[in-house]
Amino acid sequence: MPRARSRYAPDRGLTGRMVTTMFLIGLLYVVFVGVLLAALRGSWPIILIITGGMFIAQFWFSDRIAAYGMGAREVTPEQAPELHGAIDRICALADMPKPKVAIAESDVPNAFATGRSEKTALVCATTGLLRRLEPEELEGVLAHEMSHVAHRDVAVMTIASFLGVLAGIITRIALWGGFARSRPGNDPAGILLLLIPLISAVVYAISFLLTRLLSRYRELSADRAAALLTGRPSALASALTKVSGQMARIPTEDLRKAEPYNAFYFMPAFSAKESVGRLFSSHPTLEQRLDQLSRISTDLSR
Repeated sequence: MPRARSRYAPDRGLTGRMVTTMFLIGLLYVVFVGVLLAALRGSWPIILIITGGMFIAQFWFSDRIAAYGMGAREVTPEQAPELHGAIDRICALADMPKPKVAIAESDVPNAFATGRSEKTALVCATTGLLRRLEPEELEGVLAHEMSHVAHRDVAVMTIASFLGVLAGIITRIALWGGFARSRPGNDPAGILLLLIPLISAVVYAISFLLTRLLSRYRELSADRAAALLTGRPSALASALTKVSGQMARIPTEDLRKAEPYNAFYFMPAFSAKESVGRLFSSHPTLEQRLDQLSRISTDLSR
C-alpha cells in the first residue's frame, strides 16, 4: 500500500513545472540521441549502451556522489542529538519517515538534501550552520530541506541535469577526439559529425536554462512549505538573513569548493561578490525569499 502524502502543503505550480521540465528534457534527450545515431550509424549499439548506462548511473548514484562530494558523514542520535531532535520534530509535524542524518565538516553555513525518494533521502547540515543558528532557525532550514524530499523535486533535478552533463561530455569528446577526421567534408554524414559540438552546446544551454528555472521556483516552494509547516516564517527568514550575511566572512577558497554544489544547497555560495555565477544562480535572490516569507507571516497572523 502506498503511504499517505505528507503534511507539507502541496504545490501545483511546482508539480506542473516538474512535469513540463521532464517532458522537455525527455524530448531534448530523444532528439539529441537521434542526432548521434544519425551521425554515427555504425556505432549505434555503443551509443545506446553509453547513454543508457550513464542515465542509469546518474539516476541511481548521483545522490550518493553529490553527498560524498559535499563531505556528508552520516551521524547517529548519540553523535548529533540536537540535529536528530530537530529532524525528528519535523518528521512528526510532516508525518514523514525519518531520512538519514548527516553532518559535513565545513565552515560554510549550509544544508542540503539528496535522495531519489523518502526511503533513500539524506539531510545534511554543515558544522558552520550548526554553530551559527539558533534551534528555531535550524528547524526552519531543515524543514526547507525536508520539503524537497516530500515534493520529490530532488529526484527530478537529478534526472533533469543528466542531459546537460551528457551533452557536455559529448562536446568534449567531439572537440578532443575529432569525430569527423575520418569523414570527407562534402559527405552529409561528415557535415553532421562536424555539427555535433554545436548541437551539444545548444542542448547543454537549453538543459541548463530549464533546470535553473525549475530550481529557482523549487527553492521558493520549499521556503513556503517550510514556513507553513512550522508556522514560523520569521525563523526561516532570520536563518536566511544570517546565513547570507555570514557567507561574506567565509574564505574564498572554501566558497569556491562549495560553488559546484550550489543547486543542492539551502543558500548558494559565491566566491566573489559580483560573481558571474549570480547571473545564472540556481536560487532566487535573498530579497525575493524574504518578501515571500513576510507575506506568509502576514497571512498567518490574520
